[in-house]
Amino acid sequence: MITTRNNQYWLPEVFNDFFNNDFVSKKNATSPAINVVEKENEYDVQYAAPGMTKDDFKVSLDEEQNLVVELEKAEQKEDDNNGVFLRREFSFSNFQQKLILPEDVDHEKISASVANGVLTVVLPKKNAEEQKKEVKMIEIQ
Repeated sequence: MITTRNNQYWLPEVFNDFFNNDFVSKKNATSPAINVVEKENEYDVQYAAPGMTKDDFKVSLDEEQNLVVELEKAEQKEDDNNGVFLRREFSFSNFQQKLILPEDVDHEKISASVANGVLTVVLPKKNAEEQKKEVKMIEIQ
């Protein structure tokens, strides 16, 4: 489990650094390749998963507001009709990855879609006004 969420050195511009193996939790060694793209108003996280459909994925936020992407696909059986695999490098039968989200992500507006073997999770950024709304003054008694 990733515990660097409260790291005082967290900066949104180093968002991509959190996707290195040191900070990413994976269940198995065979996992989809990912891209993370920062745009003006959002981050896009793209998972390469050839042959997978939207029904094969689960995307959620856990209790610590980490992004959780899971993939589960029944193993393809090797038989006379399908042939025998001589080499098999992409078999994502079971995969889970947790990613720490930057503080400026609007958790209520996260969306995901699958097209052409790529799962894209869109993480919209909060605008400056929304970020200010979260500031709460505590009365000293």
